[in-house]
Amino acid sequence: MKTYAKQNFPVSEARRYLEPGPVVLVSSHHKGASNIMTMGWHTVMEFTPALIGCVIAEGNHSFGMIRNSRQCTINVPTVDIAKTVVDIGNCSGADTDKFEKFGLTPVAGAQVTAPLISQCPVSLECVLTDTTLVKKYNFFVFEVVAAHAAKTPRYPRTIHYQGDGQFMVAGREMSLRKRFKPEML
Repeated sequence: MKTYAKQNFPVSEARRYLEPGPVVLVSSHHKGASNIMTMGWHTVMEFTPALIGCVIAEGNHSFGMIRNSRQCTINVPTVDIAKTVVDIGNCSGADTDKFEKFGLTPVAGAQVTAPLISQCPVSLECVLTDTTLVKKYNFFVFEVVAAHAAKTPRYPRTIHYQGDGQFMVAGREMSLRKRFKPEML
């Protein structure tokens, strides 16, 4: 096994090594308006019920829309729309119709009014289930009430933020399924 010589770095940059998963597009809908935000701060919290925790800054236009409507969709984009994902994060839904500006197609959900994004191979319909950490940490806990995924690709090439404008692309797959105990899969 390889060993590493390490050097100190600013603790404020610790997130560069711990980003939790793919960058996602969160869509919301409230009082007749829809919005999309780019988000990298989320975590799976439970399997059943399926719970996802997300950090949404209070200054973000989506914060109020989601807090008031108590719902959203979490859409997983792929590398082919990476530039659009960054551009969505660089403007505000307060003055921009992001679906129109970026040519994205809203699709009606089965359980929530927040639209799914057709250009994303995975969309999760979510309802806000716990707000106890919103005021202190801007941390929302959502329950996934409906999940939609394209049959292909089975393992989408997602993008993962590493800080400083750098992304990693999910790439080569590796199966270690045989090493798992069946109850741990």
